[in-house]
This record gives sequence, C-alpha cells and structure tokens, in this order.
Amino acid sequence: MGKFVMKQTSTGFKFDLKAGNGEVIATSEVYTTESACKNGIESVRKCCEGGVEDQTVENFEVLKHPKFEVYTDKAGEFRFRLKARNGEIVAVSEGYKAKPSCLNGIESVKKNAPEAEVVTAE
Repeated sequence: MGKFVMKQTSTGFKFDLKAGNGEVIATSEVYTTESACKNGIESVRKCCEGGVEDQTVENFEVLKHPKFEVYTDKAGEFRFRLKARNGEIVAVSEGYKAKPSCLNGIESVKKNAPEAEVVTAE
C-alpha cells in the first residue's frame, strides 16, 4: 500500500507519494505551511481520478481539470503532472525514458493515492 511522506525542507513542507515498494511516484511543490501541504495531499486524493491528456501526440484532446498531463521534458524524457480542478499543479513525476513507464506511474498514483496513509519523514 502506498503512503504520502511529508517532510520539512529549509523553505517549508513537501510530500512524496510512494508506492508499496518504496519508490517515489509523485512529488509536490514546497508549501509554506504543514496544513497547506496536507491540503495538497487531499487535492491529490480528489483529483487522481482525472483523465490523461497526452501532450506528446499531435492534435491531442484537451481535457477538463482535474487531469494528468503527459509531456516530454527538455531532456526528452516523459513526465506527468497532476492538475487540480483550479488548474494548479498538485503533483509531478520523475522523468521516464519510455512513455509506457510514465503511464504506469499515473496508474500507480490512481491506485495508491486514495487510500495512502500520511506519515511524517524522520
């Protein structure tokens, strides 16, 4: 079972969503307060049922928020970002060399986020 791991940084709080095997699936921005970080986690839980907008293909269908956006970064790797109903980015992925791996990451968020416990990093 997955878990959200919250940790304090030098500038605030952030979370990682980890799969059952401990791999980081998605990461948040840095929030100024712990409560804002917890709100971000709840936003991921609510929005992870969104569709997938594949921006790596021509003439892709633009979906309504919430949604996952698949795109390629400057290094040519595939990444996803989860956008909330208001269009704000609430979680981002690492870079993947292959698009199917990126899509698997999205499925892992959808599977793990709704029931994931929230823990604080030591």
